[in-house]
Amino acid sequence: MAKFRKKKSGGQQAINTASLPDIVFMLLFFFMVSTTMKEVDMKVQIKPAQATELATLEKKELVTFIYVGVPAKKFQALYGSEPRIQLNDQFATVPDIQSYIAQSRDAMRESDQPKMTVSIKADRECPMGVITDIKQALRKAAALKINYSAAEMVKNR
Repeated sequence: MAKFRKKKSGGQQAINTASLPDIVFMLLFFFMVSTTMKEVDMKVQIKPAQATELATLEKKELVTFIYVGVPAKKFQALYGSEPRIQLNDQFATVPDIQSYIAQSRDAMRESDQPKMTVSIKADRECPMGVITDIKQALRKAAALKINYSAAEMVKNR
């Protein structure tokens, strides 16, 4: 009588990785094409103030920006040369700030809403009255975390 033996496997078969680089590059290409970078078209000219004590913001997705400065040359005929407020890609007035903050807050997750920070990027020549008006509007909108953007002061040797 013949004996039947079970064929023992020599271990697990290796996974074929020949197409792995193709898959990685397809995923990379997909995310590069589908991702958009948020970029604001600056309509105001800003020469940032300088400071010696600077700190970077941890989570940039929690920051809402308000730009304050003199309108760019192409907008000065329409808006004049007095400092103006820019919210996203539009000129705005102080009363518009409350609705802008509410929209920005609503766009965030509910758990991130209390962590929202408003960053004011103002021209160094901007009168303090405009900044004070913005701060009052932010107070009415319950946006109490305010950051002032500045450039690092260059030390002369």
